[in-house]
Amino acid sequence: MEDALRRELGTAVLRPTGHLGGGCISQGQSYDTDRGRVYVKSNSKAEARRMFEGEMASLEAILKTQTIKVPKPIKVIDLPGGSTLFVMEHLEMRGLNRHSAKLGTQLADLHLHNQQLGEKLKKEESTVNDWQNDWVTFFAKQRIQPQMDMIEKNSGDREARELWAQLQLKIPSLFCDVEIVPALLHGDLWGGNVAEDDSGPIIFDPASFYGHSEYELAIAGMFGGFSSSFYSAYHSKIPKAAGFEKRLKLYQLFHYMNHWNHFGTGYRGSSLNIMRNLIK
Repeated sequence: MEDALRRELGTAVLRPTGHLGGGCISQGQSYDTDRGRVYVKSNSKAEARRMFEGEMASLEAILKTQTIKVPKPIKVIDLPGGSTLFVMEHLEMRGLNRHSAKLGTQLADLHLHNQQLGEKLKKEESTVNDWQNDWVTFFAKQRIQPQMDMIEKNSGDREARELWAQLQLKIPSLFCDVEIVPALLHGDLWGGNVAEDDSGPIIFDPASFYGHSEYELAIAGMFGGFSSSFYSAYHSKIPKAAGFEKRLKLYQLFHYMNHWNHFGTGYRGSSLNIMRNLIK
């Protein structure tokens, strides 16, 4: 692996630093090279290249906004034997602590960036309402429905199917009078994907797409790691719109169902409870 990496990066020096990392999907390690320290993620699954290319595009999109620090992506590399590597800038990171409020401010800036770009280019008539309708349909059909299809396939859960049938009818009412301007989202912003260095907050491991800014806060609220100063700073720039709490639960439903499909029935109860509460 190291020979191929040295060749692809065009470096004479490739020395492991002893910094190891990784999560439930990929493994990671840092190396010193001729051009500084890099962090290399590796994955041997068939869809690894597609996944890493998506992460690279996400990091590039966030970088372009110049709102919040992310590791600079360098290269996706296929190794002989089927593994894929993703090389990025190594950042010295520690747990998010004193820069929580700054993260809230910068995340709001990221979410507002696309709107400000649109206003700068020119005021577009009526696109906001078109987007609102599209987003609601997109979220129901492209986010929740595939999760429900997987649950059906794996367990044929009748109660989940019946609750989802009722909830689908209710979803449009959760978006009455809400203006949705597409925002560039990190896409997987839980406590394990945020950190800081001396200069401020860092976000990493994105799965970016354009969507409703409120969606970003759903997984953030599920597993902790974000202080009240983060939320205060964020909402001082993007205030909560009417119906925020219910929509947050709807967005969390996607994550609970996704976890149910990936990690088992421990997440079934939370998924069903959200649906029951939303159809009341």
